Amino acid sequence: MKTVPLVGYSSALSGRSGDQIDFKVSSEAQSPYQARLFRSICADPNPAGAGLVEHACDDYFPVQSFASRKQRFCPGSHAVSATPVPLKALSTASVSVRIFPTMSSDISQTIMSFGQFSLNLTPQGNVVLQVGNAQIATPDLLPLHSWYQLDATVQASGEMTISVTSVSSHTIKSEAATKSTMALDLNQQDVVVIAATRTDGKTHNCFNGKIEAPSIRADGNIIAAWDFAQNISGMTVPGHGALQGCPDLQLVHAPTRAVTGALWDASEMNWRHKPEHYGAIAFHQDEIYDFNWETDFSFVIPPELPSGAYVMRINCGENYDAIPFFVCPELGKPKAKLCVLVSTFTYVIYGNHARPDYDLSWLDRIKDWNAYPHNPAVFPQYGLSTYNNHADGTGICHASHRRPLFNMRPGYLTFGQSSCSGLRHFQADSHLISWLHAKGIDYDIITDDELHTDGVDAIRDYAALVTGSHPEYHTLKTLDALTEYRDHGGALHYLGGNGFYWRIARHREDPALLEIRRAEDGLRAWASQPGEYYNAFDGAYGGLWRRSGRPPQKLVGIGFTAQGVFTGMPYNRVCHDPDFEWIFEGIDEDVFGDFGFSGHGAAGFELDRIDPMLDSTHNITILAQSYDTDNEFMLVPEEQLTHLTNLSGGPEEEAKRADMVYFETVGGGHVFSVGSITFCGSLPWNNFDNSISQLLLNVLSHCLDRE
Repeated sequence: MKTVPLVGYSSALSGRSGDQIDFKVSSEAQSPYQARLFRSICADPNPAGAGLVEHACDDYFPVQSFASRKQRFCPGSHAVSATPVPLKALSTASVSVRIFPTMSSDISQTIMSFGQFSLNLTPQGNVVLQVGNAQIATPDLLPLHSWYQLDATVQASGEMTISVTSVSSHTIKSEAATKSTMALDLNQQDVVVIAATRTDGKTHNCFNGKIEAPSIRADGNIIAAWDFAQNISGMTVPGHGALQGCPDLQLVHAPTRAVTGALWDASEMNWRHKPEHYGAIAFHQDEIYDFNWETDFSFVIPPELPSGAYVMRINCGENYDAIPFFVCPELGKPKAKLCVLVSTFTYVIYGNHARPDYDLSWLDRIKDWNAYPHNPAVFPQYGLSTYNNHADGTGICHASHRRPLFNMRPGYLTFGQSSCSGLRHFQADSHLISWLHAKGIDYDIITDDELHTDGVDAIRDYAALVTGSHPEYHTLKTLDALTEYRDHGGALHYLGGNGFYWRIARHREDPALLEIRRAEDGLRAWASQPGEYYNAFDGAYGGLWRRSGRPPQKLVGIGFTAQGVFTGMPYNRVCHDPDFEWIFEGIDEDVFGDFGFSGHGAAGFELDRIDPMLDSTHNITILAQSYDTDNEFMLVPEEQLTHLTNLSGGPEEEAKRADMVYFETVGGGHVFSVGSITFCGSLPWNNFDNSISQLLLNVLSHCLDRE
């Protein structure tokens, strides 16, 4: 397996004074590597701009060296019993399980293993029962994407039988039997592993597909059984309650739950209403959501360290990595009037997105710009993003930061062929951070983690709050916190596009683990299967927030309407009301923003607009607009009705636009939204001296200066 010579990750993406952040590193070098802390100001390596800007923080973390060691990782989700299961059979031992295979592999896939016993699926599609060195295989091949009941029996005399029955037709698909060859000892005590084989702590031969209702019998009596419909939101499957001593199963690498099982008949779409129809777990050979590496060194955040974006750089010879994290102020003790909300949930959901258009030609620009060299398209074994698919074609619905995330590195290029900087997420948001430094505006950082955990208490004391370029993924708690902040006098500034779009869930046992179900519609990388629209983690209906009655328009006045290629356009000023002249002070032209490091324009890539049908409660003023005059954008699916009509009720070209808006709330708050994902990319243009920079300075000064 191809690996990165020097790479690491942190135990947390953010923390406050006194919190400890652990760094877990794998180095294949023979010599020690060096660690050094920097504050990240600009993560855009484009030499046409400021380039990478980082300030050394040696006073807070002295430069240190650590011994190199290679830390291994084993992809593949599976389940393992918490304790060994004792088998004491005098004459007969048997296993039973239902399977729904989804992928052929060039190696055998283990369905269930238990000491010397294992059930496997061959590359050709035969079911094999193996006991020690003896084995038996069914003669017929199993087609994929169907449910089968497997029953395998071993006699102490050595006789072995397998029966494969179609669950849908209740007919035997294949069976095999052998006569006695040698006596077998049916007494053992070992752990049970579902969907994989474990040898010396390493996982291999992982199964791809759904598994349901495994059980083990001794002399006809059930000694261990698990109902996967139990504790669907948890990370364990309880042992059958009627069986004394049956251990729980512990789930490894977060296999997918709340998936349809063999009994599902489409009579119920919500797993909470009919859990017996969801008695399956989906496993995949490429799932890995916690590398579980040991800690190499730690950093305790000192109270005097300013809130901001930081990078722990590690170097060894020509190899390096740069691990980002964010420092937040103590709860209830802001150090600045302005809060920058960092979209760490969105960063993680996109973590290790392997784009299908990645090309080796990007390496030339990466070298010329000294950009981050590694790409998840080259290293998919590190775990891909929820914008990718598993090897069996199913969508990836879980994400975690407890692994190296290549695309969350300073200097990483999302679009390596772009004529602009080609940045998204962390790197694109640094355009805003660098602008704040250039303008001398003090700020604190709060991430999605603190907003979810502490609610509005994390942000209530700030005179103003700004988002980055793409705050797309939110939990119910983060949306509620932002709404309460706004409605109680807060100044909310939405500086991106396609924000507050998808609903996600956070696991109650492992907060680092996030879940997304791509239900119904929306601009999707993949589509959830029928019956699998409800989150396993919290039971809520997944998909777009719009489908749960919380469209972005209700929060920030505008919502996602169109997507194009990574290009940008200027805005056209449409509001000349003297009451809003303060927003445009110092901007003489009505057409502005035809420049930028993201798509060469302030309005681009993903656009948001107002929609009175989704929110008619706010007195919204449209300040400026940008239309898709070159017809390079597509209307998002949730806006489309037929090839001739859409939900706006007007021409499609009228709906494909960005709206820059302003409105005030009854509680004294106000909202400023720009309607474009490329807006922040224009801020650093011309050394931060431009119309977009001036406009944002006007807007923020309006609320920061009056405090």
